[in-house]
Amino acid sequence: MSDLETLNVGSNHLNGQLTDMFSQLPKLSKMDLSDNRLSGNLPQSFQHLTGLKTLNLESNQFTGDVDVLAKLSSLEDLNLQNNKFTGWIPSKLKKIDSLKTGGNQWSSGSAPPGMEKGSSAGASSSEGSDVGINGFFIGAMVIAVLLAAVILLSVLQMKRSSPVSSHYYMDESGHSSIVSIKPLEKSTSIDSVTLPSVPYKTMNDNKYQIMLNNSRRILEPISLVTYSSSELQAATGNWHSSRIIGQGMVGRVYKAKYANGQVLAIKKFDPLSFSERSDFVELVTCISRLRQPSICEIVGYCAEPGHYIMVYEHHMNGSLYQFLHLSDDYSKPLTWDTRVRIALGTAQALEYLHEICSPPIIHKNIKSSNVLLDADLNPHLSDCGLAFFYEDPNESLGPGYSPPECTRPSGYTMKSDVYSYGVVMLELLTGRKSYDR
Repeated sequence: MSDLETLNVGSNHLNGQLTDMFSQLPKLSKMDLSDNRLSGNLPQSFQHLTGLKTLNLESNQFTGDVDVLAKLSSLEDLNLQNNKFTGWIPSKLKKIDSLKTGGNQWSSGSAPPGMEKGSSAGASSSEGSDVGINGFFIGAMVIAVLLAAVILLSVLQMKRSSPVSSHYYMDESGHSSIVSIKPLEKSTSIDSVTLPSVPYKTMNDNKYQIMLNNSRRILEPISLVTYSSSELQAATGNWHSSRIIGQGMVGRVYKAKYANGQVLAIKKFDPLSFSERSDFVELVTCISRLRQPSICEIVGYCAEPGHYIMVYEHHMNGSLYQFLHLSDDYSKPLTWDTRVRIALGTAQALEYLHEICSPPIIHKNIKSSNVLLDADLNPHLSDCGLAFFYEDPNESLGPGYSPPECTRPSGYTMKSDVYSYGVVMLELLTGRKSYDR
């Protein structure tokens, strides 16, 4: 079975659900399951069919989403017609030469970043190349990048003017504390913006080297709550699709509600993303050390076998992308002062990652959907410390965000982050999407 290259069982009146056995077919290049009565969700083991070029699922009764197919980078011909699929279609599937998606029950609402509506995803992946960028867009881009540079320079100047810097020191147990701290001063150039002054933490080279040498001895993240998978499953309504508030390359984000009124954001990772539990715990440990008022704070995690989950504070107003592009009612509270505050807060988060952290952290995924807004419309940059997931050369930030010189993940630098930040500035200035179609 492991050497099987073609599987054709079309028009055989087969019924029932597919078993999770496709990891045993690594050489399969063509599979035809059409014109049967197969039902249920697509098995997760589909993602192991890395050599699959042709997949025909037409005229069955499959349900659920098709997210697992986004990991099949070799697909050239995909037929999903006449099933009962729901949700949205991953944008990566638009690159397929022949894609057929009609006759399903795709969601009609606005698609989250990285996804497409079923009604528009069946077009050829080359249609985006026919869309030009007009002169206004280019001029606005230049203005946005210049303004982004001015804000970043202002933040850097405020940091350098502080005579006292803050540093970590590590004790023998591997825990960190603050030696000296001075809050970031308020910029006098923007009188209408008032952000909370919260101390920054950083590590000088010697202290970081000590932490690096001891990193393998850190078993659990510091000051985080450990959750059970059953508890999180109950809080998200058994991972119900109505609780999904975000979806991207890293995984799905669910809204968890507790009986005491507490609301949290649950980021659920694919178990195959980590070779072992210690890799996930080490990543959580690093993220737990990021403490800055404009960075989303992690509050807990779950590292049970087959369940790798991070728990974050929930921000009730969603993302900047939603405010700007998905609802006219949402755009009203974004006054000019609010937009400036969002731009400055996001710049401070980026400055913290690039200048305060040692070694510097490159975000690699700065876009408006990753700028979350709290009840007071203060910004919080999410997905910090997750650059590990953006090493696939086929992955991109989405239309308009990737710097033109970055054709591979290794090409990303701190300047690339600044470019992406400039695109977010452009969205704030114009109210238009990063790349209008």
